[in-house]
Parts: sequence; C-alpha cells; structure tokens
Amino acid sequence: MADRACSVAIIFGVTGLVGRELAKRLISKPKWKVYGVARNPEIIPIKSSSYHFISCDLLDPVETKQKLCLLQDVTHLFWITWASQHPLDTPECCEQNKAMLCNALNAILPMAKALKHFSLQTGMSNYVPVNGKTVHLFDEEWPRPANESCNFYYVLEDLLHETLAGKVGWSVHRPGLLMGSSDRSLFNFIGSVCVYGAVCKHLNLPFVFGGTRECWEESYIDGSDARLVAEQQIWAATSDEICSTHGQALNAINGSSFTWKQIWPSLAKKFGVTMPEEDMFSEDFWFTTAMADKNKVWVEIVKKKNLIQTKMEDLANWQFLDILFRLPAKILGSRAKVDRLGFTMRYKTLDSILYWIDFMRDERFIP
Repeated sequence: MADRACSVAIIFGVTGLVGRELAKRLISKPKWKVYGVARNPEIIPIKSSSYHFISCDLLDPVETKQKLCLLQDVTHLFWITWASQHPLDTPECCEQNKAMLCNALNAILPMAKALKHFSLQTGMSNYVPVNGKTVHLFDEEWPRPANESCNFYYVLEDLLHETLAGKVGWSVHRPGLLMGSSDRSLFNFIGSVCVYGAVCKHLNLPFVFGGTRECWEESYIDGSDARLVAEQQIWAATSDEICSTHGQALNAINGSSFTWKQIWPSLAKKFGVTMPEEDMFSEDFWFTTAMADKNKVWVEIVKKKNLIQTKMEDLANWQFLDILFRLPAKILGSRAKVDRLGFTMRYKTLDSILYWIDFMRDERFIP
C-alpha cells in the first residue's frame, strides 16, 4: 500500500497530447507516483523512478484485470483515452468506449480503496449548437440535444454518474483544439501543421491555408494548451473545494479567441516558408489531396535532417485538418466557471502553437 503522504496517479492514455504532459507534471511534484497506461509505449519514454509504464489493451477485459488489479495504491485516476476503431457519433463507437472504461473500472475500483478522484477528459464536441449561424459561448450547463445523439462523451459521463456518484469525487474536462506533442495521437494539430510546413519548405511550396472563408476570418474554435489542460486536471483532482462526488464539469480552454488569418503568417515565418498574400487562403485547397503523395518526401526529410524515425501518419492527420478548417458551426466555450473557482492559468493560442513547435523540434520529431 502507498504511504499516506504519497499520492498515486494512474493515467490512461499516457502517450497522448495531454497524457504525456500530465505524467511529467505529476512526477515533477514531491510525493507523487505515476502509472502510465497505453497499448504501445512512446518512442521517447519518460524516465523517472516515480513513473511506471504499463502496456495494456483496455478493450480486453481479461488482460485489463490481470495488469491493473494489483494497483491497490492508486489515489487519483485520469482517463484521457478513447477507442477510435469505429467512426465518431455511431452506436458502435459509444459501445466500444463504454466497454473500455468499464473494463478499467472493474479492475481498479474493487482494489483501490484509497481512490480520491476520477478525472475524465472529453472535449468541446460535448456541445451541439442549436443553430449553426448563432454564436454561443458554451458553458458547462449547456443542455444535451433533445435527440440524444450518439456522442460517446455522454455515455462515459453517464457511466461515471452510475458508478461513482456519492462515492468518489470526479470531474469532467472539456478542451477545445488540443496543442501538445505526441506521436501517438490521432487528432494531432501541432504534428500535422509541422509536417505540412516541413514539406512545403523541402519542396519550396507555398504555405496555403485550405478551408472555408468563415473559418479563415472568424473565431470558430478555442485553443487548449496541453500544459493548461493537464494543470487544470491536477488542480481539480487535488482541490477539496472543487471536488464533488456528484461530478464537476469544467471547460479547459486557453481563454483568448483567435482566427487562422491572424495566426497563419506567424506559422509561415516560424517554418521559414513562402506565403504570398494572394496564395495565403484557398477554398479549393484540400490537405488530404495535396499531401496524398508526400509520404516519401517525409522519409527524405527525416533522413536528411536526422530526425527520430516516424512515418508521416504518426504525426499528421490530413483529414483532420480538412475538417478543422471547414467547421460548419462555431464551438466556442466560456471560462467563467473555472475563473470563478480560481483556476488562473491562461495562454494565447499563438504562443501555445509556437511553444509546441519548438518542443517538437527539441525532441527531433520535426526539422
């Protein structure tokens, strides 16, 4: 069993954008031990005597129980993972993600008698605009749609209500567009834009923004720095005045609005690529089309710049960029609740992007 003065975290999805940052922050604090769970280890592992990696397929209930049932000392659980085998917003996606969380809870809860808090990370896709043309700052009390669409976020929250209500404190964190560094994240904005910038520079191609004019000129989504999201989860998990056994939903966003039109020139400068004003924006440019034949180019860049060996798809998701830059409705959140409760960390989204570009360069993922 853990020493009474020691807090023990288990992070599910430790190789993702927020999971990595969360693990690093916790092990840097005194008297924290961290278990990190993921199916596959990172290319760059976390090295610390306070950190223990566990490879586990959470979709396998037998393997999950075998590998997790002995972790009796866990005091804080962070769920930052999801199963992506099925398309989003489908019954199959909901069922699979519920099964994965059930497997983990069934293995952990009977043994972790000292569990104090469960932190669930979902996202701003929790909110569904009533009218695509109407601008709302979504707060945490925004109602679910009347038709109860197949959103696995709702399924996971409902499961926690059923399982933990009145027993263990828990919170739900809803970030917007995540900004961090990982080679194990499906929706990796920083990785995608970095690979795109590197290819443009290598081939001397213009650094074009492909999307709708509305997404180019107007604020459509909030940025969420992985440092902020991780710190907010730690704050909520360790603050007695925040902790609630009935659940606490919290938006996890940077706090300043932005447009891609404002940010794109700074990214071009950062990557050292050309961006003539007339070629800056194009509704006809699609990343999935433009990058479809560039896999070998990335192999050349990795070799020439002596980077860590990755495939293009390890870092970049072109379909994700095409969707992101063509959002049909604005999904902008309110920070009023976390501000009122005393969480003060904020970032300007451009500063977040530039920080994580430098971070990925330092790790030799990008040139």
